Amino acid sequence: MEEYYQIPVCPIGTFLGILSKFSIYKIAVIEQNCISCGDCETVCKANCIESESQKVDFTRCVGCFNCFDVCPSIGISYVPRYSLKSKKINKLSRNSSRRNFLINIGIFIFGSNLILKAQKKIEVYKDSKIPVIRKTPISPPGSISVENFIDKCTACSLCVASCPTQVLQPSFLEYGLLGIFQPRMDYLKSYCNYDCVICSEVCPTGAIIPQNLEKKQLIQLGKAKFVKENCVVYSQKTDCGACAEHCPTKAVEMIFDKTVKLKAPFLKEEICIGCGACEHACPTKPYKSIYVEGNSIHQTAQKPKTEKINEKIDLKEEFPF
Repeated sequence: MEEYYQIPVCPIGTFLGILSKFSIYKIAVIEQNCISCGDCETVCKANCIESESQKVDFTRCVGCFNCFDVCPSIGISYVPRYSLKSKKINKLSRNSSRRNFLINIGIFIFGSNLILKAQKKIEVYKDSKIPVIRKTPISPPGSISVENFIDKCTACSLCVASCPTQVLQPSFLEYGLLGIFQPRMDYLKSYCNYDCVICSEVCPTGAIIPQNLEKKQLIQLGKAKFVKENCVVYSQKTDCGACAEHCPTKAVEMIFDKTVKLKAPFLKEEICIGCGACEHACPTKPYKSIYVEGNSIHQTAQKPKTEKINEKIDLKEEFPF
């Protein structure tokens, strides 16, 4: 599939994606001309064309115009958005987009439900004092390094639109002027799902290379940092543990601290993958007491240790039920 992405194109950025919702014209299939050959669907970078049903999901289109080049029958063209025919197509696209949105939002709500509960059950009545200053932005898993990501990403926002937890958000100046609007991991907004590789599957430019789940779960995007003075365990003498509760690798552990007579967070950086679950779950405001400092070059985390059950099972023993 890589050869399809080597055609020189100028994909729309974040602003153009927003403006396209208000465009007078849109790309659509001309039903009377279309011969359903499937050429347009094959070369579509965003997988937004369904040749059999003659539909174009314009909400996902990145404006590469590959479909225009390969169509042998002038079966795809710009049409007025508000014509009768385009209204019909727009309705189909909207229904498809709505289904995708509902699926993604369902995954997001399910995955973040426990985190939201953790944030609500901790009563924070003292504002945190020490600002979080992140020196290195956090690029998506599979981007290899911040430099590689900035160099190859075209800000098409396919990963942003596909991310089920919505942790990928367009940047402003976090990557500098050259990386404006390129996606970054925003842990105030959400967190990276431990069991998700969708962004690496949809990236058309190689800015995020495909990852299998086992490999992705060891990619260290950054390392968690603890700001003791901001933590409610120390500032309020209040039990918390939200960060440890939601860490998928158990890189955050609660250990008893004699000075406050409570359990406080202890970090094991070697198994931290920088997913941001701890940062997102942390209830302190306006500054988090735990945050992820990005790795400019992604590293490999150690595998979390798992406890083995040594108890032997007697296969001859009758089942008790």
